[in-house]
Amino acid sequence: MKTRVISAIIVAAIAIPFIYFGGPYFVVAIGIVSILAFLEVINLPKAHQKLPLIPTVLALIGLLVLICTNFNGDSTVYGATYARLIYLVLGLLIPTLFYKDNKYTTQDAFYLIGSMLFLGLAFNSILLVRDKGLAMFLFLVLIPICTDSFAMIFGSLIGKHKMCPTISPKKSWEGAVCGLILGTVIPVVFYMIAVEPLTWKIILGTMLLSAAGQFGDLIFSKIKRENGIKDFSNLMPGHGGALDRLDSIIAVFMTYIFLTIILF
Repeated sequence: MKTRVISAIIVAAIAIPFIYFGGPYFVVAIGIVSILAFLEVINLPKAHQKLPLIPTVLALIGLLVLICTNFNGDSTVYGATYARLIYLVLGLLIPTLFYKDNKYTTQDAFYLIGSMLFLGLAFNSILLVRDKGLAMFLFLVLIPICTDSFAMIFGSLIGKHKMCPTISPKKSWEGAVCGLILGTVIPVVFYMIAVEPLTWKIILGTMLLSAAGQFGDLIFSKIKRENGIKDFSNLMPGHGGALDRLDSIIAVFMTYIFLTIILF
C-alpha cells in the first residue's frame, strides 16, 4: 500500500503541471505517455510474434502523427494530415512482401496498424478535450475516477452478483450500479459549478460516459486475461503500466468525442 501511495503522489506531481498549463507542454507529455502505452501493447506476450524494428518505428511515427492531428484533417504539428497517415499504413503492409521466413507477416502488420490507430485516436481525444478548457478536462477525468472508486467500494461492501467473473472477478453488478450513479452525480455537480449550467443532455451524457468507462475497464482487463498478465507493465509500482491507469479514462474521452457529434 505504501508503494502504491508513493507512486500515485509522484505521478500526480508530474502530471498536474502539464494538465494545468496545457498547450505544447501537454502535447509533449501525451506524446511521451502514448509511446509508453505503445510499447506496452507491442510487448503483449500472446498477441503476436516479435516485431521487426523498422515496421515498429514506422507504426510509432504514425501514432504520433495521428495524436497531433485534428479530425478535420489538419494538424497541430508540422502540417501532418491523414493523407500522410495513409502512406504510413501502406508502409507497414508493403514490407511484409520482403521479410523472409515469416519474420514479419500481414498479421503482424495489421496488429501494428490496429495498435497505431486505436492508441492514436485515444490520445488524440485527450488532446482535443484539453483544448476545450481545463474545467471540461477535469469534468471528464472526474467521471471514471468517481465511477471506478465507488464501484470498487460498494462492490466490496454489498456486491453479490458478478458482472464478468472470467474477466474481472472482483467486479459486481451492485458495484457497477453504485459507480454509475455516483460517477454521474458528482461530476454533474462539478460541471454545474465549474463549467456551465446543466442541461438534460449533460446529465444523460455523463451517465453514458460513466458506463463507457466501466466497459473500457473490462475491455482492457480482457486484453490482459488473453495475454496471461496482471498488468501491462511495471511502469508505476503498485499501479501497473500506463494503460492500467488510463483504461477507463481512454474509454470516457473517446466516447465523449463520439457523443459530441450526436448529443453535446
